[in-house]
Amino acid sequence: MSYQTTLGKSVAYTGIGLHSGRDVTITLQPAPADTGIVFVRTDLPGAPRVKATAANVTSTLRATTIEDGAAKVFTVEHLLAVFFAMGIDNCLVEITAAEPPVGDGSSLPFVSLVEEAGIAALAAPCRYTPLPAAQVVRFPDKFIAILPYDGLRVSFTSVNPHPLIGIQYGDFEISTDTFIREIAPARTIGFMHEVEALQAQGLALGGSLENAVVYDGDKILTPLRFPDELVRHKILDVLGDLALVGRIRGHVVAVKSSHALNTALAKQIAASAQK
Repeated sequence: MSYQTTLGKSVAYTGIGLHSGRDVTITLQPAPADTGIVFVRTDLPGAPRVKATAANVTSTLRATTIEDGAAKVFTVEHLLAVFFAMGIDNCLVEITAAEPPVGDGSSLPFVSLVEEAGIAALAAPCRYTPLPAAQVVRFPDKFIAILPYDGLRVSFTSVNPHPLIGIQYGDFEISTDTFIREIAPARTIGFMHEVEALQAQGLALGGSLENAVVYDGDKILTPLRFPDELVRHKILDVLGDLALVGRIRGHVVAVKSSHALNTALAKQIAASAQK
């Protein structure tokens, strides 16, 4: 029998938010069985909480936002991907602003936090969200599907018009080791021609060459960690968004998927499981 897990001790990390540009500290606290992943807005009166579930998704504009009453947190996917891939079922994420720190634009800083804290087993069996049949979400030129599968696998095709990117394909059997080595280091991607418009919307205010792979015209301003870093980061986002349904087994197949499609699939899986 597999048992639920939490962190072995409290750990903290401070940085700036990718979109907000605000200084923020997150403190990851151990939590009892059946707590799930819960964000606690310690900067707000009463420290309101929001649980990381598909039902609490309220926006997918350039990031995934979860919200419950006064508790709102956005760009949660990079942290949730780490909990998902490293098998953390329960954690209180105390946060001093509305957005976690971006770190270097990847999930590696959060991997280091979990490794520092250690993982503790709890005296309660872990639960997998059932997937009795394939689920799919389609838009006119893109889709994401999940098929019953004894394990966790993601096959993603990314299509980008930039001449240095083009079509990228990634196919990974996801284990903790594979995630840490092949997926977690992949950083978010940005384009210089989009910066002004994004900042006018209050987005990318904390973005820089230190926390994103940046393209400018036909040049890349940031050395790549992988030749196909973009599609690996897309897979990271898929894992973070599907973490909103808890533990799950399946083969995810996606073409040009986004936070909107990923979270729509998460909601569909959750609704199917309730039935």
